[in-house]
Amino acid sequence: MMRIKQCLLVMISLLIVLTSYYSYGNHALKEAAAQKTEGKLTSKDEVVYAALNANGEQNEIYVVNTLDVAKPGEILDFGNYRSIKNLTDLSELVQEDGTVKIQAPEGKFYYQGNMKDDAQLPWNFAISYKLNGEEAAPSELAGKSGHLTINIDTAANETVDPVFYDNYVLQVSLLLPNRYDNIEASGGMIANAGKNKQITFTVLPGQNKSLEVQADVENFELQGIEIAAVPSSLPFDTAQMEDMTEDMSTLSDAIGELHRGVADLKEGVSQLNNGGTQLQEGSQQFQKGMNQIGNSSSDIVGASSSIREALVKISQSLTGNPSAKDLTSLNELPDGLRKLANGLTESANGLSSLQKNYSQAYSSLASAIEGIPAGKLTDGEVAALRGSGADAQLVEKVLAYYSAAQKVRGTYTNTKQVFDAVEPSLKQSSGAVQNISDQLVSIANDLSKSPDMNSGDLGELQKGLNAIAANYREFHSGLVHYTDGVTQLSDNYNDLNAGIANLTNGTGELEKGVNELHSGTAELNQETKNLPDQMQEEINGMIEEYDKSDFIPVSFVSPKNEKVYNVQFVIKTESIELEEQKEEKDEPVKEKGFWDRLQELF
Repeated sequence: MMRIKQCLLVMISLLIVLTSYYSYGNHALKEAAAQKTEGKLTSKDEVVYAALNANGEQNEIYVVNTLDVAKPGEILDFGNYRSIKNLTDLSELVQEDGTVKIQAPEGKFYYQGNMKDDAQLPWNFAISYKLNGEEAAPSELAGKSGHLTINIDTAANETVDPVFYDNYVLQVSLLLPNRYDNIEASGGMIANAGKNKQITFTVLPGQNKSLEVQADVENFELQGIEIAAVPSSLPFDTAQMEDMTEDMSTLSDAIGELHRGVADLKEGVSQLNNGGTQLQEGSQQFQKGMNQIGNSSSDIVGASSSIREALVKISQSLTGNPSAKDLTSLNELPDGLRKLANGLTESANGLSSLQKNYSQAYSSLASAIEGIPAGKLTDGEVAALRGSGADAQLVEKVLAYYSAAQKVRGTYTNTKQVFDAVEPSLKQSSGAVQNISDQLVSIANDLSKSPDMNSGDLGELQKGLNAIAANYREFHSGLVHYTDGVTQLSDNYNDLNAGIANLTNGTGELEKGVNELHSGTAELNQETKNLPDQMQEEINGMIEEYDKSDFIPVSFVSPKNEKVYNVQFVIKTESIELEEQKEEKDEPVKEKGFWDRLQELF
């Protein structure tokens, strides 16, 4: 018993010594603090942690401050905190009117500040859920199955300084188990992360976004959605951008070449259409003349028959006693023959004029059609044109007009022999008609030279008329054969003229289409000739908008804080989980403390 009392006296003495030492040390710390040695701060980092509920409503914000102290002593930091906590050592932190006084050693010093309830993040988040198309509260979703849609809307908080909204990138991440099917995230990246699929969205500075995730879920649970916000530091590879602008220069030059090619095509098609128009006009005149000749062929043959019969009668009437014959009407025969000859001469002249017009029109047509390139586009060239980046409708128009032009050229090539044969036929027809006219004039002149019918000296006249009558039979036979040919040619030429009219209509439509194409390529060329410079301006604007390399960090908790090096935000929503059933456990036996055991000694 005596020994126990001695041990108690030793322990009590030890406690008195320790208490005295603690009092002295505490006094020493207070005395050192009273000296207020000023420390030196090199830089400060802030990591802002925020907790949201499952709908995105803000719950709590606290900040972990990292001070890089170059010289130990008193450091002043600023923040409107509800409470603060030293995370580095056991020294006391003092907060007065938004100022935190810290006796900090050299090196990294950490402390936590819990923000007041009115503190707000720079962003507003709204998170909603649908199960099988119906709105559902997060508290009702745990353990449910079906098609789930999660919508996450981000927007600026207008009540907070926009410096973070305008300069920070948001990275929104959530995990879904691999056992979920048909996981979709439009605009998001899906990656394997162990037994889960990690879905990540990126929201650029100054942007409001609506994000959506869909999946077929079973026994649904969701770990908290994590949102990180950091200063934008997107890398821009200007070398690749230079390659892009060079490609745009190539495209712009190609469009310019296309426009110039279409201009040449337009000129060629215009010549083609003009030639076709002239050809159609000449063809219509030719057809009209052929129809007139064909319609008058029967009259010509009838008149010729009358002339032949008249010559035969006159020749026969001179046989026998001429003095008994009344031949006064014979004097009118030369004038009749000359009138017929004049009509045929006019027809020959009309055919000759038609031949000249046809020759000019055909020459223009041939020149225009032969100006169409004969080469055919390969499948590779067509594919390259369609993949050139030009307007798809415009490209299809170009190909359609190219096909039409090739069809016109092919039609012309196939019918060229017919066109070539028309002009010689016109020449031959004109010459034949003129030859008939000349023979009639010759007959009329021979009759005019004959002696007076009433003189009684008709021997020579009779002999001449017999010869004319005999020759006229051959002329009449040839005239019948010629008029039959003219009628046949007139009938066949109707089809040829209709084909020429269709060809001219086609060239007219082609010219109209190529004119529209030329207007389109002119507009396209005008809009793209400065495409490289415009693209460079857009690139510069994009770099200026999203390159935040010149951003100077500012404190989230107080504008008074200086030497701020980095501020980051770590935001997380509460999880949606099934409640765990609590197991009843026996209460553990409470261990006896020092004083309990001390009392048991007495």
